[in-house]
Amino acid sequence: MDLKPMLKPESVAIIGASRDQDKVGHVILQNYINAGYSGRLYAVNKAADEIMGIKAYPSVLKIRDRIDLAVIAIPAQFVPEAMEECGRAKVKSVIVVSGGFAEIGNKDLQDRLVGIAEKYSMPTLGPNCLGVMDPRSRVDTLFLPTYKLSRPQVGGVSFVCQSGAVGSTVLDLISGEGFGLSKFISYGNAAHIDEVDILNYLMEDDETKVIILYVEGIKRGREFIEVAKRITRKKPVVVLKAGRTVAGQAAAHSHTAALAGNYEAHEAIFRQYGFTIAEDLSDLLNFAKILDSEPFPKGNSIGVVTNGGGAGVLVADAIGMSESLVLGGFSNKNTEFLRKSMPPLVNIRNPLDLAGDADGARYDEALQVMGSDDNIDMVLAIILFQTPGTDSKTAAKAISFKEKMSKPMIVLSVGSEYTEMHKIMMESAGLPVYSSPSAAVRSLAELLKYANYRNKK
Repeated sequence: MDLKPMLKPESVAIIGASRDQDKVGHVILQNYINAGYSGRLYAVNKAADEIMGIKAYPSVLKIRDRIDLAVIAIPAQFVPEAMEECGRAKVKSVIVVSGGFAEIGNKDLQDRLVGIAEKYSMPTLGPNCLGVMDPRSRVDTLFLPTYKLSRPQVGGVSFVCQSGAVGSTVLDLISGEGFGLSKFISYGNAAHIDEVDILNYLMEDDETKVIILYVEGIKRGREFIEVAKRITRKKPVVVLKAGRTVAGQAAAHSHTAALAGNYEAHEAIFRQYGFTIAEDLSDLLNFAKILDSEPFPKGNSIGVVTNGGGAGVLVADAIGMSESLVLGGFSNKNTEFLRKSMPPLVNIRNPLDLAGDADGARYDEALQVMGSDDNIDMVLAIILFQTPGTDSKTAAKAISFKEKMSKPMIVLSVGSEYTEMHKIMMESAGLPVYSSPSAAVRSLAELLKYANYRNKK
């Protein structure tokens, strides 16, 4: 299905727009206004002539314009009538954010929506969903106000999510991370448009570099396998599959009417076709940001530089427990260089512990070695901002070095307000920062795994 009219519409009608600030339709209309949407915006409400300065119409049939997208936010029992009017008005696409369909057992009502969508060849997202957000086109159908849910900056990660609650939570977290959003698509009950349609669209979308997918059930297994075969050859997909247990499958069915299916079967498909598998929401973010920002490594050896010996040990343990990663050794030339340039208390080995008084200059020399040494394929810089010599100059050195390096480089930094300030500084410059040794090492391992998959003949 062509989802462009939904994500890049030149005209939008909000069916259920309202003056009542507690109504979903009010929030959606307000979000379009706040986002600075530059297309033509119409309010549809039978009981109003004007809402928030925008002329209101009793029906889309009364709008003398071509409508690319209609967003329906009215009680479930009235949705079929609104859908029928959209079809007659030749609306190009529809998003039904309203709930009250198959997820509560009202399958007949949902089937009526599908029948109308197919009758008019009208791509329909939902029902029971948040809809879409595209920061570039300033489309925002989320019925969650901006003061409660921060909107991410523009970027290359597209997020496909069956659950509105999970979607809103991850979006809020993304807005605090260093990578940006290309598109967000919440598809709810997947009555008409499902994950196969969305992945097919994003596979060809030049604005999407990485896809993250939260899915509770896959409706069309054969078609999903076909798109899976092709999509990861073009761009990475990080997937979190819910409904792994009997209890989780039952919860998924009552949530989005999804048939979760056997998790082992889904996992086998994901692994066979190069999906990056997340175990939880943290993995979704951690894996997405490294795949979005870092080049493919040439090998599996990691160079670690740290200003805290204990943190270096924890990272060495994490690497040692990894099935694919190893600590690299320095070349003789670089070993000799480090012996001459580092203070006597620095032991020249990997992890390279620069000691607690390390400053930006010492990090700079260490990172030069990591970047130039052919025995090192990836760099993990541990920067603990609690020590006296580590400050904004150190963060700036790391950013400057990252901009020059062709190898993957990430930072591990753990702490409170002062650390968080520098984390934002580094991630805003495109340098991924992680908050635990295991998260950092696992993310490097997933980057290597995907690189190996892409490099297979």
